[in-house]
Amino acid sequence: MSQKAAFTEKRFLVTFISVTSLFLMWGVLLSMSDVLNKHFQDVLNLSKAKSGLIQLSVFGAYFVMSIPAGYFLKKFGYKPGVLLGLALFAMGVFLFVPAANAASFNFFRIALFVMGCGMATLETVAHPFAAALGDQRTSDQRINFAQSFNAVGTIIGPAIGSYFLLRVASNHSTGLASVKTLYIAIGCVIVFIGIVFLFLKIPVLTDPHKPVSDAAAVNVDLAPSKKLYQHRHFVWAVIAQFFNVAAQAGTWAFFINYGHEVMGFSNQTAGNYMIVFMAMMAIGRFVGTFLMRFIQPHKLLAAFACGSIIMCLLVTQRLGWASYIALMMVNFFFSIMFPTIFSLGLKNLGPHTQQASSFISMGVVGGAFFPLIMGLVANQDVAKAYYLPIICYIVIFLFGYKFYKVRLSVQS
Repeated sequence: MSQKAAFTEKRFLVTFISVTSLFLMWGVLLSMSDVLNKHFQDVLNLSKAKSGLIQLSVFGAYFVMSIPAGYFLKKFGYKPGVLLGLALFAMGVFLFVPAANAASFNFFRIALFVMGCGMATLETVAHPFAAALGDQRTSDQRINFAQSFNAVGTIIGPAIGSYFLLRVASNHSTGLASVKTLYIAIGCVIVFIGIVFLFLKIPVLTDPHKPVSDAAAVNVDLAPSKKLYQHRHFVWAVIAQFFNVAAQAGTWAFFINYGHEVMGFSNQTAGNYMIVFMAMMAIGRFVGTFLMRFIQPHKLLAAFACGSIIMCLLVTQRLGWASYIALMMVNFFFSIMFPTIFSLGLKNLGPHTQQASSFISMGVVGGAFFPLIMGLVANQDVAKAYYLPIICYIVIFLFGYKFYKVRLSVQS
């Protein structure tokens, strides 16, 4: 009786390509902050613990901005939300210029915070925007496709950062000049994308989270009397996302340090291997998406969490290339976690879905604190610091194994 839903419609194609470019752009900048972590250790003489404040600045912005961005989206719509996000994004990037002139790490942290506010706004807006560009039955496919380009961005970011930052002489003046030049160029690209969106004609959209009569649909509210916080699977999704991004931020932040200190690579060589590291996440996302045709998402999430635990244990043992390959594989297993936790947490929330999306996005604040803790351990032994993400993957395993379940009654 029902025709197979199309991925999107021709009238949405230009808009969808433009929205997908946002996923690519914040993937580039987010992963480049991990190159900055090592670069600032060298040119500003920072300890690993203090350089972890980079992640606090970026991910802390998600905690501050996700809920306001959700309210802005609800009041003004998708296009103004994108323009606000790009304006904050560009402002933060251009603040790198006076920060480099002042040679001030605290000034850089302000720039990173403003940039992070822009990223948080874009992430809050772009997910439901992509979902709205077509039939709701294929909304998950559109989000996963767009997030694949986010993974591509995380490959490009370390490549750019390694070439323009880590290859320069590790001295104060040359290092900060390269930062300034690179971020001016990136800011110009963001301004160009903003101009494209300013003149973009957005077709009339449909709400992908509007309750429908099909009981099998993901977003039907099967327990309309429950308040959002009474949906246990949603609460656990927020918790799991907090620990998920915590593990991601810590693992990424000290990847270059591991290559330099444990494997004996130069900074640039270790930065180049980060490109492979990020490529493993893209591969994992495609493999995971394929496996979900045969394995239920929650089971695959639990299995990948177990894989991450095993890989982290190998990383801590300093087994040479075996440990380094295991470190690469951590990103492979990490790949499906963010979108899978997100989608499982939004199931059957009906009209609560957009509000829930803001709270799950706010769970990204986990990445603000974990690099600081890992940095304290990494100051003594960077390999041993990788024991800490195991705690995070245990929480994610529990969510995928048990707490993903949708409960209909309030007493659950």
